[in-house]
Amino acid sequence: MNLPEQPPLIRSGNQPERSWWWRLESAGGDLVEVERSLADQRFPSQSDAESWVGEIWADLAEAGVEAVSLFDGERMVYGPMPLSAS
Repeated sequence: MNLPEQPPLIRSGNQPERSWWWRLESAGGDLVEVERSLADQRFPSQSDAESWVGEIWADLAEAGVEAVSLFDGERMVYGPMPLSAS
């Protein structure tokens, strides 16, 4: 008995664009340099970016980041958003 061949899996060669990122800032709006594991993070969606900053904000604050601004590519979506609770 011959079974029909399985159809090929459809796979996009493109990875989702990771255009969402956070600018890490001082209270005055200057860029804050942090260790590489905290810097240069890119995300495929706003939700992913917001989840990440929600999980890592205390580490960012400890590294000297006082505020963050969210970008989608070159467009600022919102910010600066302070990391302090006050």
